Amino acid sequence: MSKAKNEVPYGTLDLLILKTLETRGTLHGYAIARRIEQVSEDALQLSQGSVYPALVRLEQEGWIAAEWGVSETNRKVRFYSLTRSGRKQLLVEVANWEQAMALVGRFLGASA
Repeated sequence: MSKAKNEVPYGTLDLLILKTLETRGTLHGYAIARRIEQVSEDALQLSQGSVYPALVRLEQEGWIAAEWGVSETNRKVRFYSLTRSGRKQLLVEVANWEQAMALVGRFLGASA
């Protein structure tokens, strides 16, 4: 039985990108997307239409930095890395996610 691929849960893409850059270091957009899919064991499917706007948004916020370089396939690509501000934001994103999980957990465990 094959696993159905899902879109990234709303509001979590920034967290996944920041965490990927923290753990893997500098990567280009395609590698970031593939790493997230790999870690999810292909349960998540990322489109370029979701990843690249998120990268632009994170760069505008100052949470990641980008520079042009050459990929392993000899293509000109933008490489992204986590900034100091991005490391702080990652802590905020993790705390927000944990708070959201605890809130949903209370609802799921609540009785009538």
